Amino acid sequence: MSCHKILQEKGYRLTPQRMLVIEALHNAESHISAEEIYEQLHARYPYSSVSTVYRTLELFKKLKLVTETDFGEGRVRYHVAEKGHHHHLVCRRCGKVMDLEESVLSSLKDTLLRDFGFDADLRHLAIPGECSKCRKKE
Repeated sequence: MSCHKILQEKGYRLTPQRMLVIEALHNAESHISAEEIYEQLHARYPYSSVSTVYRTLELFKKLKLVTETDFGEGRVRYHVAEKGHHHHLVCRRCGKVMDLEESVLSSLKDTLLRDFGFDADLRHLAIPGECSKCRKKE
């Protein structure tokens, strides 16, 4: 279901700011930061503030419309949940990001639930480490 429909069904207004944040998220080719969203929003709606973007993203996270991922670069990035769940391997040396399918972590999720009674939210993770190319440089 689209972000617009979910917001309407939950009784939230579709303000111009929310619409522009949704547009920025959907138009992003990959994960996008709040600052990048703000730049797009501010260009089209000059009276907006970065706090509006953060409040909107918090609402979208609460409604599970977006996922938040920390790639270890000092800021988090966002991804529209309806585009699917996936994970990332992030090289600490060169910064390369590789996608990892959700199925790879399903056994971990099952183990955590079975052995610890812990239902882990593994919808969108960034796992730091070193890529094969950087490991060969040692």
